[in-house]
Amino acid sequence: MTFKSSDNKAYDVAIIGTGFSGLCMAIKLLEAGIDSFVILEKKDEVGGTWRENTYPGAACDVQSHLYSFSFEGNPEWSKVFSGWKEIQAYIIGCVEKYNLRDYIKFNFEVQSSEFIEREGQWLISDSSGDQVTAQSFVMGTGPLHVPAKPNIPGLASFKGRVFHSAEWDHSFSLSGKRVASIGTGGSAIQYVPEVAKIADQLFVYQRTAAWVMPRNERSYSSIEKWVFRNVSPVRKLYRSMLYWFNESRLLPMLNPKIAAGVSKLAKLHIKKSVKDPALRKKLTPNYTIGCKRILISNQYYPAFNRSNVDLITEGIQSVGENHITTIDGQKREVDAIILGTGFHADPRSYLKYFKITGKDGVNLLDHWKAGPEAYLGTTVSGFPNMFQLVGPNTGLGHNSIIFMIESQVHYIVKCLKEMKRRNVQTVEVKQEKQTAFNAWVQDNLKDTVWASGCASWYLQSDGKNFSLWPGSTWGYRLKTRNIKLDHYRWQSLSDISQSSPVVESPKLACVD
Repeated sequence: MTFKSSDNKAYDVAIIGTGFSGLCMAIKLLEAGIDSFVILEKKDEVGGTWRENTYPGAACDVQSHLYSFSFEGNPEWSKVFSGWKEIQAYIIGCVEKYNLRDYIKFNFEVQSSEFIEREGQWLISDSSGDQVTAQSFVMGTGPLHVPAKPNIPGLASFKGRVFHSAEWDHSFSLSGKRVASIGTGGSAIQYVPEVAKIADQLFVYQRTAAWVMPRNERSYSSIEKWVFRNVSPVRKLYRSMLYWFNESRLLPMLNPKIAAGVSKLAKLHIKKSVKDPALRKKLTPNYTIGCKRILISNQYYPAFNRSNVDLITEGIQSVGENHITTIDGQKREVDAIILGTGFHADPRSYLKYFKITGKDGVNLLDHWKAGPEAYLGTTVSGFPNMFQLVGPNTGLGHNSIIFMIESQVHYIVKCLKEMKRRNVQTVEVKQEKQTAFNAWVQDNLKDTVWASGCASWYLQSDGKNFSLWPGSTWGYRLKTRNIKLDHYRWQSLSDISQSSPVVESPKLACVD
């Protein structure tokens, strides 16, 4: 199926990205009767992170029945934590069911987006010069899509194979090879056990140990799937149970004293899984559990019991043509290097490839010099009609991000409907409301485990947490149920062209 709309059409909404965020936005626009939209996708297929991450063992660390749209339940999940192939198939299934390919412009890699003030519209351009015009645009790119690659001296001179976990080279067999894995984050703990099964030797280079908890890894029986398929209230109840179980995990993250108790359980997991006491010590973190992302795996720790797996905790000094040298002077010959080094999570890093210009020619990255900020993680003062999904301080360390996405999409649709109701061209959050909201966010993050002293991708260099939501997901949903109308400026084209006083909202009571 091909993109059906003409390139010169001005849309009501342009959506960037075809992962869970962008597709949820598109589906809910259709449900709201808004069909003048386009989805801009840089690749030739949908899926976002689940199209990109195809490494061995790739799976979600949130239960499948919860890591899916609440309005599009899937009774056929094969196991509690599904792999990337099943998740990608689910995403494609949603695209086909809602006929979303008709709205997708593939191979459109956004290079810039500029707000044209006199028209109250956004002009979005790709790397080839193709352009799309839309009144509003929604960033559904997600924060974890640009691989972070380490600047290790000599890495470019390595004669073997080098690839990032999100760019897995399936044409290169690791069987019988000497393999180095750099990094011990969420991707590495999944592929390390798989690579260990086939590699002749696997060196795992660890800079910082990760807290890894066990998970309920099992397949669903045919009876369970029959019940999920034919008795939907049971499936919905099961999803609800998973949600509240995950939500309960927030408590230790908000209270470091409780987290200390949880760390004892994590240490038991290490003790039970790893035979060598010296190795157990190296794998035990020295920071409060939850300060960095908590990982879940039953397979990661046991991989280090294998004779062909070595954990290297000395820092890497350099890479040669066929070896890696650590700071203790030891050289280890390798045939391949896998970079399990994560992604550029700070928007100021991954958006440097994508210029966003708001009112008065202000670049979003300049606006965010002190750190990324948004109102409810969704709107930014100075950038009318621009909405973000999984924006600043909407990330989670305990539950399904799709719950947050659906809350934000609901909020954005309400904003778009309110614009139509008022017959205005732009909506923009007031700077003072955005500032007050972010002060509240940072104040509520102060005494959490995330502020307990470790360095993580949740934090920028000065220690400010730009990534995580500081409370419950249901609390966020309450805040996004309705718009606080007086927190926004609503302007018509005449207001914009005449620079007249803004049209303020009436004194209405709004539910928070």
